[in-house]
Amino acid sequence: MADRLNGTRILILETREEAQFSKLLAEQGAEVVQCPMFTIQDAPDPTPVEAWIRRAVDEPLDDLVLMTGEGLRRIMKLARARGLDAALVAALAKTRKFTRGPKPGKALREIGLDAQQMTEKPTTEGVIEMLGKLDLKGRRLGLQLYPDKDHSALTGALAAQGAAVDSVLPYVYDPAAADANIVAAIDDMAAGRIDALALTNLGQVRRLIEAAKAHGSEAKLRAGLERTLIASVGPAVSGELAAHGLRTDVSPADDAYFMRPLISAMATALAERKPATTR
Repeated sequence: MADRLNGTRILILETREEAQFSKLLAEQGAEVVQCPMFTIQDAPDPTPVEAWIRRAVDEPLDDLVLMTGEGLRRIMKLARARGLDAALVAALAKTRKFTRGPKPGKALREIGLDAQQMTEKPTTEGVIEMLGKLDLKGRRLGLQLYPDKDHSALTGALAAQGAAVDSVLPYVYDPAAADANIVAAIDDMAAGRIDALALTNLGQVRRLIEAAKAHGSEAKLRAGLERTLIASVGPAVSGELAAHGLRTDVSPADDAYFMRPLISAMATALAERKPATTR
C-alpha cells in the first residue's frame, strides 16, 4: 500500500544502500531526513593503488571482483591522473568480471564494460557463494575492497579455492568530517522533529554513539531517542542497541530482515502511535 507513511519524518543514517532505502520510504509518503555518517576520500597513499593498476595493465587479470561502484570509480580516477585509464579499460576488457550487486555493474558500464556475473544479494556472503561455484585454481584474481570491513572470510575462501588474490583498497572513510550531520540529526530528534529512526546496520548505532560522545551530546541523543520510534532491521542491530542500553521499538518478523519488511513494520507502528512530534 502506498502512502502508508504520509505525514511522517523518517531519519536514515547513510549507508551504501541509502538511495534505495530513501526511495522506498518516499514511495510510501515519508519525508526522508538523510544523515551522512562519513565522507569518502581517496586512499591517503596512492602508491599501492597505482601499483595495482600497473599490474593489471602489464598482465591482465584472469578475474576481477568489484565490491563497490565507488571503488572502481576511484581506481579509474587515479588511472586517469596517471595516464593509464585507456590501458586499464583495455586490460579489464580481457578479464572476467564479477560484481557484488548492481552498483559496481553500473560503474563498469560507465567505462564501456559489463560484468559476466552479479550476486543475487549485494553481500560478501553472496560473493563467496557466487565464486564458490567456479574453478579459480591458479587464476590471478583482482579484488577491490572497501573500508571498515573485515574481508578475511572472502580472501580466505578465495585462497582456499586456489586463486592468487591481488587486492586493492582505493578509498577510505573520514567519519569525523561528517560529525556535524550527526549532531544536527540528534538535535532534530531531541526537538521532536523526527517520527522514526530507521537503522539498517549495527555500525550506524556505534557511529551515532561515538559522535554523540565526542561532541558532548550523548544525553541529548538519549533524550531524543526516548521520543523517537527506533526501528531495527534485525537482531544484529537490536543487539547493538541493547549493548548501549537502548531499546528497539520495531523490527521485521523473523527471517525478514530487509528494507521492505522494515518499512512495513514502521508504517504499522506509526499508524498506531499517537502524534508525538512538533513540526
